[in-house]
Amino acid sequence: VRWMMYWIVFAIFMATETFTDIFISWFPFYYEIKMAFVIWLLSPYTRGASLLYRRVVHPTLARREQEIDTYVAQARERSYEAMVRFGKRGLNIAATAAVQAAAKSQGALAGRLRSFSMQDLRSLPDEA
Repeated sequence: VRWMMYWIVFAIFMATETFTDIFISWFPFYYEIKMAFVIWLLSPYTRGASLLYRRVVHPTLARREQEIDTYVAQARERSYEAMVRFGKRGLNIAATAAVQAAAKSQGALAGRLRSFSMQDLRSLPDEA
């Protein structure tokens, strides 16, 4: 549970840090403060990640639980519809390619058979 709390808080930190880094990286000792914060999160003595998770993250998630569940259900439905749509499109492309390949090979076979004259076919020995 402790590691789960750490990784959730760390992921939130990394997501926000990606955007805020652009604006506050000029701040003196910014990288040292950031490194100290990560050590504070990770340290078993300070339990910073557990503290932040219990005081900030968990209450926020609990308040928005219904919204999150609705969003996940909508994403599941949309992803299923997208997979069906892409699957149909892929099958259509494969079927078209198969028909075109069959048509090309049919034409090649007919051209090959046309190259034989009736005289050539009569000159073949009968096996019967």
